[in-house]
Amino acid sequence: MKRDSLVQLPAALVSPAPPTDARYVMGVDGGATKTLAAVLDLREQKLHVGRGGPSNQDAVGAGAAVRELLCAADEALARAGIGAAQLGAAVLAIAGTDTEDIARNVRAARTDAWLVINDVLAAWATATGAGPGVAAIAGTGSNVFGIGGKGAWRAGGWGHLLGDEGSGYWLGVHSIKAALRDREGSGPPTALSDAAPAFFAQPSVEALAAHVYTKPLTKGEIAAFAVETAKLADRGDAVAREIYERGAHELGEQIAAVIRETGLCDHQGDGGRDGDGHDGDGDRSHDGDSDGGRDRGAGDAQSFPVGLIGSAFKAGAVFIEPLTRIIHACAPHARVGIVEMAPVGGSLLLAARACGKGEQIVVAELCSRVDDALRS
Repeated sequence: MKRDSLVQLPAALVSPAPPTDARYVMGVDGGATKTLAAVLDLREQKLHVGRGGPSNQDAVGAGAAVRELLCAADEALARAGIGAAQLGAAVLAIAGTDTEDIARNVRAARTDAWLVINDVLAAWATATGAGPGVAAIAGTGSNVFGIGGKGAWRAGGWGHLLGDEGSGYWLGVHSIKAALRDREGSGPPTALSDAAPAFFAQPSVEALAAHVYTKPLTKGEIAAFAVETAKLADRGDAVAREIYERGAHELGEQIAAVIRETGLCDHQGDGGRDGDGHDGDGDRSHDGDSDGGRDRGAGDAQSFPVGLIGSAFKAGAVFIEPLTRIIHACAPHARVGIVEMAPVGGSLLLAARACGKGEQIVVAELCSRVDDALRS
């Protein structure tokens, strides 16, 4: 079977470009529920934001996705008071199983300097500062990507019919299924049986099943129910907790595959197990580091970040703790943590890199500016 990387980085992003005199760069984060575009003035360090609707081709089709992308981009440009020709680079990170149709349409409407990439690449840049490490997205959908000494690798990202393990959609669907199994007597009792129809304003679980098909419910609507599953898991509902454990296992296996295939764990001993076969302790802190895996002292020289990005991780310990155990079994020195910066920040980092301005961006400062801009 062919086993080359499922994601190819555009040539402009493989290595930093020679410095240019570019003043403005743009990053776009396009997802299944919304699109965010941001123009960064590198001279004045000001950020200008535009917004649009869903731009995941799997959810809305290529034509609608491109319209929302360009709408958000044009709004950000207008707020910055510039035209598209004044951009040094633009990186559009789009969710979905295949972005080639989007890329062709965007190039036709703009120029070849507008780079369209899978959103997992921007997530990786956000999580690692565009250095060695891994990003795991678990929002409405899920995807994992990393870069190490052996190159780039992706796992997951196959969409809601074939994948999205550990995502809000996956958690929501399995929660509704658990309620249906309780209703018919084929599964254990769970408070999900009452929570699910109440959340979707349906009189019963069986009415909810019909509602899922006849409305039909969108990916985002189903994913939203995962919040209720997390609440029940925290209250001790065994079925809800098992759903999160299972989601953590499946997503964790994908993260572990990326770590192995990129060579990030090559210098981490025997795969994270001690002489008795138990999982190694590793560094269990959830510190959200995004320093690109740079050395932090002789005792931690082989560490690297595994950044967790997306709404599914708001469930907290019920999801993050089992996920971290799986990661540390493969790479005990991986620094697992929630990424604070919004994914559009990763697109901006890559856009700056594409026009030779990557060194002008301090990740922590960009994170603060993105947060401030998105709150306004």
